[in-house]
Amino acid sequence: MLGAAFLAGFVDSIVGGGGLIQVPALLAAYPDIAPQPLLGTNKLGSICGTSSASLRYSRFVRLPWRSLLPAAAGAFAAALLGASLVGALSAAVFRPLVPIMLALVLGYVLLHQNLGVSHAPRRLEGGRQLLAWTGIAVIGLYDGFFGPGTGSFLMLLFMRAYGYDFLHASAAARFINVATNAGALLYFAAHGDVHWALGLGLGFCNASGSVVGTRTARRHGVGFVRILFIAVVVALIAKTTWNALR
Repeated sequence: MLGAAFLAGFVDSIVGGGGLIQVPALLAAYPDIAPQPLLGTNKLGSICGTSSASLRYSRFVRLPWRSLLPAAAGAFAAALLGASLVGALSAAVFRPLVPIMLALVLGYVLLHQNLGVSHAPRRLEGGRQLLAWTGIAVIGLYDGFFGPGTGSFLMLLFMRAYGYDFLHASAAARFINVATNAGALLYFAAHGDVHWALGLGLGFCNASGSVVGTRTARRHGVGFVRILFIAVVVALIAKTTWNALR
């Protein structure tokens, strides 16, 4: 279980998708525990990893914090709302849609070979900025409620809307992920749906994995992040398709 958390932190710190590893491992290791406490515990482990990754990225990647902070606030509130819907709505509604959305992300990245290769940040203003923030908030709502593919959706948004390369998009997505994890965790903790000792153990391993992951991303650069991004999205498509068919 702790090894899975380390691997989840490694993958998540670079391209997202750590939930693909950590959540199934939790469900398999604790089959007698209801899903909501496991989801809350997963968020505790995940926020340790995303916080560690975001901090380390901030040391060598420059991001426009004036734009990201309002986006993170919106994502936090949206994830809090999304987590509150876990008991009210069935995740089965989203399962068939997720692999389709991920396939569209993969197709877009493969068709646009230059996407995310060079870093040419755009300064969004007015309606475009509001539209980008709205997109981030919608992804935050999705992450609080369901979650698979959140990192992929965020990275595509930052590359397409903001002109980031894969490395900067990964750094920005991790920062937003801290906010979404915090929003969902707040809800689950307030309702007693967090196993704190287990979550902190997962968090330590997740954070350790993220340290190795950010170092790897920095050492190997944009090309490596792009390849790993494509590989993780393919794995997410396969996993979410399998879940939908079951």
